[in-house]
Amino acid sequence: MAQSARSASLWAVLTLLFVLGWCQASAIPRVSFPLGSPGRSLTQFASPEVGNTTTLLLSSDEDTLFVGARDAIVSLDVSEPKAVALKNKLDWSPTEKDLNDCAMKGKKKADCPNFIRVLQVLNSTHMYACGTFAFSPRCTYISTETFSLVLGPTGKPEEGRGRCPYDPYQKNTAITVDGELYTGTVADYRGNRPVISRHLSEGSHVDLKLDDTLGWLEDPTFISSSYVPTEEKVYFFFSEVGREYDFIDKLTVSRVAQVCTSDVGGQRTLQRRWTTFAKAQLLCQSQGELPYNVLEDMFTLQPQEGAPDEDTLFYGIFSSQWSVNSGRSAVCVFSLDDIKAVFAGNYKVLNRDTLKWSTRVQEKVANPGSCGLHNASDNTLRFVKENFLTDESVQPSGQRLSMVSPDYRYSNLAVQRVRGAKGKNYTVLFLLTESGYLHKTVLLESGPHIIEEVQVFRQPQPVKSLLLSVSKAALFVGSSEGVTEVPVANCSFYWSCAECVLARDPFCGWDPSQRVCADIASIPTNAAQDVEKGNVHEKCKAASLNPRSGLAPLRPPTGELVPVSLNEVVRLQCPEASRLARRHWERPNSRLSPELYLQQDDGSLRFLATPITLGHYLCLSVENGFQQVLAVYQVKQKSSSSGGGGGGGGGGAGGGVPTSQPGSAGPTRSTQGRQPPSTVPRRTEGKAGRGRHPPPPPPPPPSSSTAALSPRETAGVTPRPERNFTFWLNPVLTAEAEPKPRGGDAGGGGGGGGEVAGGEQQLQSTAACYLQELVVVSVLLVLCVSVLVTFGLYGVRQRCRSRTAPQSCSRRDAERATGNGNNAAGNGAASTPQERESLKGSPRDAKRNGQVQNGQVQNGGKSLCNGVTNGSNGHLPNTPI
Repeated sequence: MAQSARSASLWAVLTLLFVLGWCQASAIPRVSFPLGSPGRSLTQFASPEVGNTTTLLLSSDEDTLFVGARDAIVSLDVSEPKAVALKNKLDWSPTEKDLNDCAMKGKKKADCPNFIRVLQVLNSTHMYACGTFAFSPRCTYISTETFSLVLGPTGKPEEGRGRCPYDPYQKNTAITVDGELYTGTVADYRGNRPVISRHLSEGSHVDLKLDDTLGWLEDPTFISSSYVPTEEKVYFFFSEVGREYDFIDKLTVSRVAQVCTSDVGGQRTLQRRWTTFAKAQLLCQSQGELPYNVLEDMFTLQPQEGAPDEDTLFYGIFSSQWSVNSGRSAVCVFSLDDIKAVFAGNYKVLNRDTLKWSTRVQEKVANPGSCGLHNASDNTLRFVKENFLTDESVQPSGQRLSMVSPDYRYSNLAVQRVRGAKGKNYTVLFLLTESGYLHKTVLLESGPHIIEEVQVFRQPQPVKSLLLSVSKAALFVGSSEGVTEVPVANCSFYWSCAECVLARDPFCGWDPSQRVCADIASIPTNAAQDVEKGNVHEKCKAASLNPRSGLAPLRPPTGELVPVSLNEVVRLQCPEASRLARRHWERPNSRLSPELYLQQDDGSLRFLATPITLGHYLCLSVENGFQQVLAVYQVKQKSSSSGGGGGGGGGGAGGGVPTSQPGSAGPTRSTQGRQPPSTVPRRTEGKAGRGRHPPPPPPPPPSSSTAALSPRETAGVTPRPERNFTFWLNPVLTAEAEPKPRGGDAGGGGGGGGEVAGGEQQLQSTAACYLQELVVVSVLLVLCVSVLVTFGLYGVRQRCRSRTAPQSCSRRDAERATGNGNNAAGNGAASTPQERESLKGSPRDAKRNGQVQNGQVQNGGKSLCNGVTNGSNGHLPNTPI
């Protein structure tokens, strides 16, 4: 019984994993824009003098972007959309002596410059900046009015230990609250002393840091910090080694820690130390799975206007140290309410002798993490000092992961709340991958939908910065290549209602009055948008759908003529409108047999050019139940035409390769119903000497389905701009007649005239049969062979007869034949003057009436020997000699 239960549980887990894996595999970007793609406009700032722009800060009016770079601080003008211009550049680099000292410490020369890692606004007139400064951190004030360095109260740059890391690759976090700087970093050269501290305190406030007692922080990696005004607390997010899990060596866990801004330290215990420090574990885990335990980035989403601070949400990117989840990223969201509830609960107890954590029940002297403990007794502060790790972990909202990416590893994120067409709010994530792509994702009830991916920099980099400006509707990405401004929306890319709805972008909607895809906030009413399902047929009921075929192309399909030779391998490309769409090929009124056609993974179609495979091909895609035409091709055999003509009387010859001239009538086509095979016009050929064929019937008027299409939908046809390929969108493809130039007429005394070989070529349906052409060609071939055989046999017979016939006559017979004109042949002598003249005739007359060679007389192909013809009756012909 137990074994069967375990088997059932195992099968259930495997099924769940399969379903989860299938769902995760479908989380791919719908469209992709490589760097420099015309479909996604980006604004970049790059300068050879400004590198490693990895610390970004917006001014209060968000018109100026301050950038902490290598050996410099830069201010950029971002007041105009899609424009980033350099305003000022402030050099702040180490001296030659500082660089030499850094090299003597065994550091690489490339790591010794001053990398700006802290850049914060202190007040309306000054900023505060800290840099690694050749592995000797320094901090300074910056005047925002003159954009110049300002020395501190000591008259020299301040030491940056505990405020900025030594190593430029060491992560840190910093935030200013009421002119005070709260930082999380390391306080020594080797990076072994992590601290969370407060600096620049004035008045009754004093600078604070953590107690040096072991256990407060365990080899942390600081990620982010956030200030909640109503709580008067600063929250720090980081990853560290979880000592409470002593059964696993160096298990990494994600943490959230808090300190109160009103904390001034204890009077005797914990002097100049935090009395309100507490930390809890962030658990990004689905039920029955290993947790994603390494925090990569955290973003604070402020509550909506008028909502309480308890609605603050924290979105984090997590990776895993487990091999089963290697290369994956997960997104979890935590609410401030849940964090507060965990901090208000029970705490673990740390044994200072064994450094082991336990959860034994004890009397709760105070609630660690509560503000106002600086006035507490020493006994209370000792309790707080030993009880700072919560017993419970912070679970993600909804007890589930918001997103899991099996194929991409994310490093940074920004989050924005967007109001949709019907007033519903959507959460949009901007996720930056380590390979340099920005993924725009909307979180839905059915799961995440990646709207697009945009490449923002070329080379993978370990240190990046992502800054969101809601008022500018733009993202700023800092990297070693420069600063890139990315608009949060790209609505103009979707040119039709169907494409706008299929994008499922909360920022965009179809404006029926202007017939454009625009920002949803700019559309007054009746905006077409379906973020949840992307149902085109419901949202675009009256938007450019073909009523006959039901196929509305998202983009005007390009009709392309493909001339091929027989037995040539043909490859037809199919553009990718969406990665979520399923592409397939069709031939009107025909089926693509897998024995003849090969449909490849990139959407292209390969086949061998034969008379059967010539014709029209359509590449279509289906997404969310909506079908669209992506490409239209006409595969046609290469033709060579020649002209004929002759004789006088105005006859001439014409020929050449037919071309479509501007203004000439395009190919005729029918939009009527399906025709029986017998009525399909077939190809006819005109030959010299034969009558002229009747001209093809005029094209019928355009049907309603064709006329209803707008010029915008029939554009983009190559290589003949005047040709309209939209008739190929109908389910039935009928014949198309293509005019050919004719040869000249024959003249001059009834001389035969000719037409261009090939005549007019009629396009047939794809299922056309070539049986008649095959029979005609076979009959002509048999006739030609028969004529050749007949002539050959006749020639052989003549040669045989010439060999068996006598080759010479006797001298007497020859003399009788010539006889100096005195002997006669036939029935009597040549006594008349005409007869005698014929015997004395010239060689020309001999050729006409007969030839006399070597004593032989030839007439009409018959030779005379002994005065007798070689006829069948043995009598002389009735012709004078």
